[in-house]
Amino acid sequence: MMDLTGKSKEKYVKETFNRISEKYDFMNRMMSFGLDRFWRKKVVKIVRAKTGMKILDVCCGTGMLTIELAKKVGSSGRVIGLDFSENMLEQARKNISVLPEKENITFIQGDALQLPFEDNSFDGATIGWGLRNLSSIKSGIQEMRRVVKPGSLVVSIDMGKPSWPIFKQLYWFAFEKVVPFLGKVGAGGKQEEYKYLYQSALVFESQQELAEIFANCGLQNTGYINLVGGAVSIVYGMK
Repeated sequence: MMDLTGKSKEKYVKETFNRISEKYDFMNRMMSFGLDRFWRKKVVKIVRAKTGMKILDVCCGTGMLTIELAKKVGSSGRVIGLDFSENMLEQARKNISVLPEKENITFIQGDALQLPFEDNSFDGATIGWGLRNLSSIKSGIQEMRRVVKPGSLVVSIDMGKPSWPIFKQLYWFAFEKVVPFLGKVGAGGKQEEYKYLYQSALVFESQQELAEIFANCGLQNTGYINLVGGAVSIVYGMK
């Protein structure tokens, strides 16, 4: 198994996402059977995005969650999408180029562990499939907590750990064997790039553990919502 800690993880993750940026959205749709859009709408609802709000989308990738947030906050609101992968951000800008929402979206390159924003700047913060890519999950959560206003929510959607018998075994088998194959054949990448998805999910905290980390970082009313039997999970907490 590759080293998934510290600076070596940060470097590997950045290089990997820079390479797969053009095929990332295609792979998401394929791996989620098209459910990824429904999941993003669920996140928008849980973060309580409303007209006129200013929302931060950390590890925004190709901007798909950013777009859903922008639709909700409307022309009087603002959504900032931050990512450290220049290629993912380039794809994100392409994704919004023909959309009316482009007027209230700003993409910036930055570090999720050192957010370039003042305290209490946002009405909410989201992170989609990004926490497990950070070299420090706790630092990432603390930074999001820092930049949101009191009463605002921090919401993460990511891979979970299903507990249903049989389904759990099928899930991990598909993640280890099928996803890397699909990545190579369907998206034209290397199997190693998609093996990272399995390995990172394997060592990632469970949704229960993640909710506890949210609480330990000072967030209140923490909890989680399981999707697809816990294979995907939304974890949240309020400042």
